[in-house]
Amino acid sequence: MLRIKNLVAGYGRASVLRDVSVDVEVGGLTTVLGPNGAGKSTLMRSISGVVKASHGSIEFQGERLDRLEAHEIVRRGVVHVPEGRQIFPDLTVAEHLQLGAIAAGRPSSRPDVEEFIFNMFPRLKERRRQTAGTLSGGEQQMLAFGRALMAEPKLLLLDEPSMGLAPVLVEQMLEVVRQLIRDRGLTVLLVEQNTRLAMALSNIVYVLENGAIAFSGTRDEAKSSSVIQDLYLGVKSKG
Repeated sequence: MLRIKNLVAGYGRASVLRDVSVDVEVGGLTTVLGPNGAGKSTLMRSISGVVKASHGSIEFQGERLDRLEAHEIVRRGVVHVPEGRQIFPDLTVAEHLQLGAIAAGRPSSRPDVEEFIFNMFPRLKERRRQTAGTLSGGEQQMLAFGRALMAEPKLLLLDEPSMGLAPVLVEQMLEVVRQLIRDRGLTVLLVEQNTRLAMALSNIVYVLENGAIAFSGTRDEAKSSSVIQDLYLGVKSKG
């Protein structure tokens, strides 16, 4: 579905990603792990068109995303839930959801999609006329998630969705992601600092270190990898 080959990208003259290659297959969840500053968010921004690649390619369903603008990428079905939520504090919950539909090129939201989101996140329905700036951090994350789902994505990019959330809300988000994959066939690319949570969800795992891929493999391979055991799970490998 998504194929990234030899990607080099960054900000100004500074390259953050160095020769990064990632494959995301249809269905299930692929995770990118890595320490702060490894380039994980830059990778997500490159896919969504916010950061332009200086070398390499990003293909989605056979089409080059790196040649498109960000709004065109959303309309291809690739939707980004950014780190830090990036909601508009003066807009209501309902207005945010409407924005999600508009970003995908639809003049109005589909009632059945909106109802699906409200079923997943009942708090959003209760607060649909409330401005986003008055919501709690967990509710704002739900709103960012719901806004993305209003675009009816084929590939959902989730950047640190558990950041700043209480454990009970993290578990709720985890269950929503599982439901979307299981019942809706959604494909998810996840960047996450919570390694144990990510490993519980993932089919395929990549590790970014200093802007380069340090590991790639299945979840079972990742569990036995010395790279992940030493650096991310706090388990020292033997030898």
